[in-house]
Amino acid sequence: MATFRDLHYLGEPLVLPNAWDVGSALAFAAAGFPAVGTTSFGIAASAGAPDGGRASQTATAALVPQLCRLPVHITADIEDGYSDDPDEVAGLVARLAAVGVAGVNLEDSADGHLVDPVVAAGKLAAVKRRSPEVFLNARVDNIWFGEQATVEAVLERAAMYADAGADGIFVPGLAVPEDIRRVTAGVGLPVNVLAHPVLTVAELGELGVRRVSSGSLPYRAAVDAAVNVATALRDGRPAPGATSYWEMQARLVAFHQQPAD
Repeated sequence: MATFRDLHYLGEPLVLPNAWDVGSALAFAAAGFPAVGTTSFGIAASAGAPDGGRASQTATAALVPQLCRLPVHITADIEDGYSDDPDEVAGLVARLAAVGVAGVNLEDSADGHLVDPVVAAGKLAAVKRRSPEVFLNARVDNIWFGEQATVEAVLERAAMYADAGADGIFVPGLAVPEDIRRVTAGVGLPVNVLAHPVLTVAELGELGVRRVSSGSLPYRAAVDAAVNVATALRDGRPAPGATSYWEMQARLVAFHQQPAD
């Protein structure tokens, strides 16, 4: 099986679905995806908390070791590392690596605002020194939060993070084709974007993108689907089809019976 790093250098961009619990990760693995990420939004929302503010920390710490039992690569969304201390962030990633995590996403924002890129770069460098084998995806949040939201500012931060040891650059919110092309051309690392509302994965690949994450889209779509089922029943319409209870139960039984490492 290709390594997680290798998956960023194949022909088509890596399509990375983001799970919020064991059931969703099992479904993605059953669908043939070679790697699965976590979504901080989906995990936080499932626990009744808004995204950000390190709300996903406890649930992520509990979920990720379970997901690492799956026969796929696992990469974890750890927000900003849940700490301002680079050594604490490096320690967290080392613990995740010890249970089998192949990669992490580390954001350069906190509470919906950009942080000093020197601070973010310090965390990246500390992580890379401690866990060089982990694919370190540095998230650049200028466009996502609308702060210094220019390609030039994104490239400036990306260059600092590359120098600090990042293995990939994630730019959520990057959607204009010409901006995507400029960023991928200006960054010497695999560039990750969120699923685009119009462009296909192949078209994003033609613009230089190497990884396309679903982000919280599957979680949000699942909530919509659940509401659609309930309203169909309420309104007298036929219920939509779904994977059978028995198939999902079989996945969970098999997963439960796997010995924990």
